[in-house]
Amino acid sequence: MQIKANAATEQELTRKLLAQVRVRGEKAAARKGRKLKIMEVCGTHTVSFSRSGISSLLEDVIDLRSGPGCPICVTHQQDLDQMLSLAGLEDVIIITFGDMLRVPGSFTTLEKERAKGAAVQLCYSPLEALEQAALFPQKEVIFLGVGFETTAPTIGTVLLEAARQKLNNFSLYSALKVVPPALEALFTLYASELDALILPGHVSAVLGSGAFAFIAERFGLPAVIAGFEPLDLLTGLLQVLLGLQEEKPRLYNAYPHVVKPEGNPAAREIIKKCFVPVATPWRGLGDIPGSGLGIAATWEAFDASQKFAGALPAALPCTYEGCRCGEVITGRLLPPECPFFGRICSPLNPVGPCMVSSEGACGAYYQYRGGQQNLPIS
Repeated sequence: MQIKANAATEQELTRKLLAQVRVRGEKAAARKGRKLKIMEVCGTHTVSFSRSGISSLLEDVIDLRSGPGCPICVTHQQDLDQMLSLAGLEDVIIITFGDMLRVPGSFTTLEKERAKGAAVQLCYSPLEALEQAALFPQKEVIFLGVGFETTAPTIGTVLLEAARQKLNNFSLYSALKVVPPALEALFTLYASELDALILPGHVSAVLGSGAFAFIAERFGLPAVIAGFEPLDLLTGLLQVLLGLQEEKPRLYNAYPHVVKPEGNPAAREIIKKCFVPVATPWRGLGDIPGSGLGIAATWEAFDASQKFAGALPAALPCTYEGCRCGEVITGRLLPPECPFFGRICSPLNPVGPCMVSSEGACGAYYQYRGGQQNLPIS
């Protein structure tokens, strides 16, 4: 009975919040003479908005745009091609998360290379790469490190453990990135028509609640840190809509039980110990100074990009030049505005990473924006 009561209470709260968001959104849109354009930076937010039905229910008032917050989606073609080259080496075992398997490089995927005989193994934890390195000392085990500030501490811990165990046949290809420089680059490169931002809760939990204060201070946009459930999303939306009425834009924290002012000092210390800021290319944004996490000199013996430098190719031209993932993840296009979307690009035949990643905007739009919403408000 308690479970049913809690579910009913949550449904009622959801209905009320949705109604409030609609009223506030309609008023703000009327003042501007157009729909509001709000970017959800995090890929998990993108999927949650679509899966819950909030995007569809509010699309006549609020134009929700994806941001550069899906780690696989922002991984540059050059990095993808280099990872694929590593998979083709003899006596190499590639360890990666499942999302990477079907992401297209310029000419192939890890899935296709595995079908040809490459040793590509999926994992749930980077620590599994160390287990493989210990089991197969005659092989070189390479972990493909893709992620943001939330993933970097775990991968850093793997580096430390590899050194402790003296696993010299283990290495890491780091395509790790940090989010704040990407948003600075986004607002600097493109004349923004955004009205507000919804910021990633997990990244903010590591960095601290003030990490994105520059968005309001330098670019004049209200922004809110939000969680991932429908109530969290609607609370965040309502907060930034209220913020639009304030004279001075501010950063709000609508996820205070998870995101603290100090963030997670222990996680940041691991990142600082294991990695150094480097310039790195982002899909849709180009090279961004200080936005990548290169492996620190102390651990360079485990750096796959150095250990196998002679086997890594230079940047290759992308086979599908018409793919518009770069514009989707910078908020300049909605997924259906890409000419490939739903035509030659689908979850079964992805042309770009936004369709294949579990956090990808195109995959979320394709799967959830067809009227099969699950928001508990009926």
